[in-house]
Amino acid sequence: MTADQKALIHYRLSMAQATLNDAKVLLRGGGSLWSVVNRAYYAMFYAALALLISLGKGTAKHSGIIALFDKHFVKTGLLPHKMSKWLHKAFDLRQIGDYRELVSLTEEQAKEVVQWAEDFVRQAEEFLAAKQGP
Repeated sequence: MTADQKALIHYRLSMAQATLNDAKVLLRGGGSLWSVVNRAYYAMFYAALALLISLGKGTAKHSGIIALFDKHFVKTGLLPHKMSKWLHKAFDLRQIGDYRELVSLTEEQAKEVVQWAEDFVRQAEEFLAAKQGP
């Protein structure tokens, strides 16, 4: 892994942590549920980008990032299938919250997505730390 890749991975993981913290603050502070889900999804998205950078992979579309994550990390058994389920469900809920009219998200859904994001980011960080070594 090159120094540039390591720097970009660090940057993306920092973004993942920052957006995860935003989601938690919004959830605790009574922010809109669609904003909570949006920030939690983006935490997972940035962590997925970091993982893909470690392989020299990427794309500009969200659906492409999710497909590449599934192909290179889930289908190969490098990371658990539940991470794919979380990412797909969070993406779907974010789409609903951001783009559909007259649809409401529940507090339970928002809390669940934040929990998924916490677990997703943690597992991505652990995987990348093991891959990069000491």
